[in-house]
Amino acid sequence: MGSAIALTLAKEGASVAISGRNREALAKVVKEIEATGVRANSESFDLNDLAALKSFLSRVASEIGAIDILVNISGGPPPTAAANVPPEQWIKEFQSIIVPMIHATDLVLPGMKAKRRGRIITCTSAGIVAPIPNLGISNTLRPALAGWSKTLAREVAADGITVNVVIPGRIATARLGQLDEARAKREGKSVEEIEKSSAASIPMQRYGEPQEFANAVAFLASSKASYITGSMIRVDGGMIPSVSWARQWKTS
Repeated sequence: MGSAIALTLAKEGASVAISGRNREALAKVVKEIEATGVRANSESFDLNDLAALKSFLSRVASEIGAIDILVNISGGPPPTAAANVPPEQWIKEFQSIIVPMIHATDLVLPGMKAKRRGRIITCTSAGIVAPIPNLGISNTLRPALAGWSKTLAREVAADGITVNVVIPGRIATARLGQLDEARAKREGKSVEEIEKSSAASIPMQRYGEPQEFANAVAFLASSKASYITGSMIRVDGGMIPSVSWARQWKTS
């Protein structure tokens, strides 16, 4: 999904900088971006390395200017139950999933405030709305990003900065393939059976494409979404079986 987002933003005319651990994958995406005539930067490092993250964002700002759009997206934790996960793993996954996204945002906010415009878009998981079986760590930690995003949205709205969350359903990515393989092994079925069963549970009867998810992110990054902030946008083909609503109680 990250590659699709980067390429889609580039096609909209944005200069793009991307990071990740896979150097070869980054080089491939950069080549595709540059083929559109847009400038691209990349750097390979682990998001857990906060010093490297700060260095990367500083280099990007110095080379292409203050960052206008930040898309927070990372890989997910391994499948686990909610119970009996070692404390050390909880800490490790929190530092991997939550801390880098918040830190990256804190680093780019001053530049956005100075320009009085900006977009913070965080990609999470359907598990923040309807917990997914055997994804105990993800179901527990990713909702923290939703709470953080909603809180931040109110803090920076007057600065012309929007802050939103995009929630994927079953998007056909390598990560989803790994989860389907794990489920197939767990249930003693073939991957094809799992994919067919999963697709049947989606109103649109199919998995989403990374490009479809990227299109939603590009919309939120555009001026057309200037009055959308503090929101969670689902890109799930109607899969998530819940309605979100709130009521404010008055006290005497």
